[in-house]
Amino acid sequence: MSDHHNPPRSIEAQPAADANASAPLKPDHNLSVLARQTLAHYEQNAEDFREGTRDHDVSQNITTLLQHIQAPAPFHILDVGCGPGRDLRTFTRLGHVAVGLDGCGRFVEMAREDSGCDVWLQDFLALDLPVERFDGVFANASLFHIPSRALSHALQQLHHTLKPGGVLLSSNPRGDDQEGWAGDRYAAYYQLETWRSFMQAAGFTEIEHYYRPAGLPQNQQPWLASVWRRS
Repeated sequence: MSDHHNPPRSIEAQPAADANASAPLKPDHNLSVLARQTLAHYEQNAEDFREGTRDHDVSQNITTLLQHIQAPAPFHILDVGCGPGRDLRTFTRLGHVAVGLDGCGRFVEMAREDSGCDVWLQDFLALDLPVERFDGVFANASLFHIPSRALSHALQQLHHTLKPGGVLLSSNPRGDDQEGWAGDRYAAYYQLETWRSFMQAAGFTEIEHYYRPAGLPQNQQPWLASVWRRS
């Protein structure tokens, strides 16, 4: 699974209250099928995805993550779902040490070539991360592809790969706790309260949350960004 996995355009462009109406969700509980089909979509559309997201502005999320890290710089950052490597380049340009992770093999190749960073090929459903390696985890538009019954394991992995006091930022499309197929990709759309319960159960303490894009009424902000510290 990949970073900046924006929902299908028909979903992304609508207010959150209507976000799922245009893409009926069909529940499917076979986790391996979910992962394979979602990753296949990104493998088949890797070039188009890179071009379509190249100019997306996620500077608010990057700045927010970095400002809450209390370790001395340069920070060690894990970009979970790094996709073609756009944000790896940004973290590197800012002087930090960034490592990418993605489940899509083509994205891993792109990110290594374009950023020069170390990039790991790992499926979100089978994360195996080093203990207390990173000051920050950047999960921008990626974790919502994890089915709810596999989410706790993934969050526990992200928790233990952070150093004590480390910070995680997630940004996910929000909804009314629905999950299922959105086109060729599996997606889960959580309310803040539900996402908060998952994060707290994994050992995180909330720092702040906000809705995106900035400057719009909340009903026109389909993205929920939240910032968490390893307790």
